[in-house]
Amino acid sequence: MASLVSSVIDWLSAHSHIAYLAVFLLALSESIPMIGVIVPGTAVILALGALVPSGVLVLWPLLAAATSGAIVGDGVSFWLGHRYHREILGRWPLNRYPELIERSEAFFKRHGDKSVFIARFAPGVRAFVPLLAGMLGMSVRRFYAVNIASALVWAPSHILPGVIAGAAFGVLGQAAKPLAILLVILLAAGWVTWRLVRWTLRRVVPLLNDGIALMRSWAETRDTWLRRSIAGLLDPERSEARVLALMLVLLGGAAWLFFGVLEDVINGDPLVLADDAIYNILQEVRTPAGDAIMIGITELGDTRVVVAVTAIVFLWLLWRRAWRTAIFWLVAVAGASTLNTVIKVSLHRARPDELLYSGWSAFSFPSGHSTTNMVLYGFLAFLIARELRPALQLFVALGAAALIFLIAFSRLYLGAHWFSDVVGGAAFGSAWLILLGLFYLRRPAERIGSPALLVAASAALLLAGGGNIYRSHTTDVERYAAKSATQITAVADWWATGWQRLPERRIDLTGEVEEPLTFQWAGGLPDLQDVLQQYGWRPSTGWTPVTALAWLTASTDAAAVPVVPLFASGRLPYLTFVRSADTTTAASSRLVLRLWATDLEVTNGQIVPLWIGSVMEERIYHPLSLITLVSTQPDFNAPRQVLGQSFERGSLVSRAGEQPSNEWDGRVLLAQKR
Repeated sequence: MASLVSSVIDWLSAHSHIAYLAVFLLALSESIPMIGVIVPGTAVILALGALVPSGVLVLWPLLAAATSGAIVGDGVSFWLGHRYHREILGRWPLNRYPELIERSEAFFKRHGDKSVFIARFAPGVRAFVPLLAGMLGMSVRRFYAVNIASALVWAPSHILPGVIAGAAFGVLGQAAKPLAILLVILLAAGWVTWRLVRWTLRRVVPLLNDGIALMRSWAETRDTWLRRSIAGLLDPERSEARVLALMLVLLGGAAWLFFGVLEDVINGDPLVLADDAIYNILQEVRTPAGDAIMIGITELGDTRVVVAVTAIVFLWLLWRRAWRTAIFWLVAVAGASTLNTVIKVSLHRARPDELLYSGWSAFSFPSGHSTTNMVLYGFLAFLIARELRPALQLFVALGAAALIFLIAFSRLYLGAHWFSDVVGGAAFGSAWLILLGLFYLRRPAERIGSPALLVAASAALLLAGGGNIYRSHTTDVERYAAKSATQITAVADWWATGWQRLPERRIDLTGEVEEPLTFQWAGGLPDLQDVLQQYGWRPSTGWTPVTALAWLTASTDAAAVPVVPLFASGRLPYLTFVRSADTTTAASSRLVLRLWATDLEVTNGQIVPLWIGSVMEERIYHPLSLITLVSTQPDFNAPRQVLGQSFERGSLVSRAGEQPSNEWDGRVLLAQKR
């Protein structure tokens, strides 16, 4: 990941005019109806602004490109409205979004000419207001006066924060790139979470209307206890009928997800195999600054904080005489914690770092932090949101979702849990939360004073969380410190049996088992490169925007096509070499060697790293002479034999218990420096 970021930055340094053009087009696209809703122009412009302090881009051309793009974009949108009037609203794709257009028109009528300025900074209506301004007859002179003024404010407000962030990362030195990658992961995951919550609240509930009507009709056809219960649950006179129906659907989904993950954990299915890949990716982007932040977040989900927030909310409910709600609250949090512990002890699954905890806490599945905090803050948000306006309900839901997600992600980042632990914990917590919610909603709600409860719970979180961070942070920094997983073995032991400790086949990011890993090298990469180049191997073509075009052309040179970087247990290859294949087929062909790092080192007087690789034949095809496609051949023995000719000190060894097949005979090539 870091090498990819470096390649992009290096390419932008040599082609800065492309970046300025991209900023212009992105700023323009954000003002065009529908395109502005889809294209993430703001995020990309912020990211490019972060390259200014390092000298990759220059501030003033960047500001000029953003300003001019914003002016032109709004101008194009205004012209479309001025030229076609309401006729354009009946055309695709605008005719698919009548609610958004209606909201934008109301916004324009409410704010008048200044709506063009305000909308520049308002997501949703931004791309439609200039169109409606032209359609509703705003004068060209007034429009461009406001358009230019808003663009002069909008461009610096979007670029300068990126510049400041870039300068801050510059102070961090070598830690900047991993921290930036972590930030991108968090922002992307946060954006996905926000979109899911928003989509669920605004789209899924209305879609349940037809389903509710059908189920109610079915329930009313016969008089049985089950049908009476369903009919009462879906009674249209009850304002919460749609919410109940949605909860039933979500309960089924959460239960299905939990039992699916549980099955994978027990059987060692692909999700569990993907755990190593995700663990390795996150451990590679860890930095001291990132550790400090994530440790603080995970401490907000510790038992001390959970107990404090639970107690404050419980006392508040007692004070409000909401007896039934108080009982449900205790059952929700205490029940989730107890059931989570029972499952952990029953499965006895080890954590990534088995020494991180002791006792019952030493077990891993499902994640206690994920389960308990999902129930705690999910149920709290549910109770608070019921007495608030719909607009405020969204903010409460997003706030709770963000806190739950950050605590769960911190467990992954710190290596305290596997990915399947966190997913399983979140799914189990969701199912438990929804199940209790269904029973809770069977009776009229008690008044609990939501605004004041929100303040009390937030204060409890801040005080208890802050106290826990103050008390435990120093110790937790030691506990969660990134630990080297590298082990050292004697070279003789590696030659004898130690080589079998490395994976037999490559595991991709989804946990799928891929091609056999038929090569191991003990030594430095420069030594390996010297050996390979003597026998016709050469480094593969690097990935750049220019070389990537080879995939879109009918190039006949197989070596000119960049090699696809494949993940092995979450790691990208450190070294990729190619050479022409000895083949008589009509299609051009090449041998590809990919080499990945391992957690083993060998010693024979000096310690050297141990690398693991795969070598395969790829055939290049050009369908209809238009594009380039690559097909991996199923024979992994012949490419390994060709590679073996490059080493004087090489040996073919067979894995114990491996059944030979046509694609692979089970043997691995071991080699080391002469």
